[in-house]
Amino acid sequence: MFGALTESFTSAINKIRFYDDEKALSKALVELKKNLLRADVNHKVVKELIEKVEIDTKANGIGKDQFLEALRKALNELLEIGGSKGFTFAPNPPTVILMTGLQGSGKTTTTGKLATYLKNKQKKVLIVAADLQRLAAVEQLRQISAQIEVELFEDESLKSPVEVVKAALAKASKGIYDVVLIDTAGRLAIDNELMDELEAVKKAAKPHEIFYVADSLTGQDAIKTATSFKEKIGIDGVILSKYDGDSKGGVALGLSSQVQVPLRFIGNGEKMEDLEVFLPERIVNRLMGYGDIEGLAEKTANIIDEKTAKRLTQKIKKGKFNFNDFLEQMESMKKMGSMSSIMGMIPGMGNMSKAIKDFDFENSGELKRIKAMVSSMTLKEREDPELLNNSRKIRIAAGCGLTQVEINKMIKQFKNAGKMAKKFSGPKGMKDLQAMMGQMGGAGAIPR
Repeated sequence: MFGALTESFTSAINKIRFYDDEKALSKALVELKKNLLRADVNHKVVKELIEKVEIDTKANGIGKDQFLEALRKALNELLEIGGSKGFTFAPNPPTVILMTGLQGSGKTTTTGKLATYLKNKQKKVLIVAADLQRLAAVEQLRQISAQIEVELFEDESLKSPVEVVKAALAKASKGIYDVVLIDTAGRLAIDNELMDELEAVKKAAKPHEIFYVADSLTGQDAIKTATSFKEKIGIDGVILSKYDGDSKGGVALGLSSQVQVPLRFIGNGEKMEDLEVFLPERIVNRLMGYGDIEGLAEKTANIIDEKTAKRLTQKIKKGKFNFNDFLEQMESMKKMGSMSSIMGMIPGMGNMSKAIKDFDFENSGELKRIKAMVSSMTLKEREDPELLNNSRKIRIAAGCGLTQVEINKMIKQFKNAGKMAKKFSGPKGMKDLQAMMGQMGGAGAIPR
């Protein structure tokens, strides 16, 4: 997710990695400045960052470690803007959130993603279709709500968004909802009509917080529009959408400091699960290629039940992982979002995210073939892969439309994966994994 920015830091580090003099520091700073500007980081932000890193590095003695620490400190200061982090619940439910943004920013989709995030935290959510300007907005919300299985409030008999909001809040007060997400109208540009409508909706909704959805593909314009919304309507946080499509990614680095509003979430994929909490300390670790194990653990915990995880771990340790377990895990992995974001959370695996950017669990040809194969097995064969002799493989191949060669290959891969999982589940599992990653060339972490 932060590939371009991480590469900027890596190339700068390489200029000072083996030297500890002012000349090396100067080269590192020039390289860092050049690459950050290329990544579309605001020039004022770059200037401030470079100055802080230079002063701090010189104060503590020029060297790679000092440069790294100065960079980490400067990035934390840059991203650490006062205000709430992630999602903050009101003392008394429901927590009412006003979702705002320009037309085309991904506001409606982001509303669905935020609802999915909350649902995975076992919260009861009501989405409110208060965008009556865009004809397709209500229908889009219908489809999203049905997909994620979250309740939608809509009423075609009501002619104004204020009426819709009032009716929705009346329903929410009776239905014991935890969160109400109000999708408001957007325009192609900021105008008085839009702001007057939002002001009226704001007055009716009395939201606990207002989120502004900014399109990262618009680069520095995203910062300008967020600033305008803050001045005109007031916002409590920014959600950066379509970040997976922004090859530069620099807008995330300067948004909070320039708008003076915390960046709360980042949308980094097309799936409803592709929404990440923006926590500065964790983000800095990912920017520097160190991963985010804590974030990955939280993400996994929201998807995989603790009892299920323990049961699966025991089966892996005993070498009894079967095809039913495999399919169950694939279904869980689909809910975790894009593979590139997952890889970015694993220390040293950041660069691999680019290689698998477009990998999709749901639509992967390989996984579709595996599912077809498993579907052609009997229940006993799924539970005990050792039963799969030659005659059974021939029957399975005929049943799923694959060749016997393909069947043999997939079964072999499955058994090898089981052996590897068993190895890594042992007492030395983590050390073995780190050693393997080291053999892969460090895969993207900034050299320490």
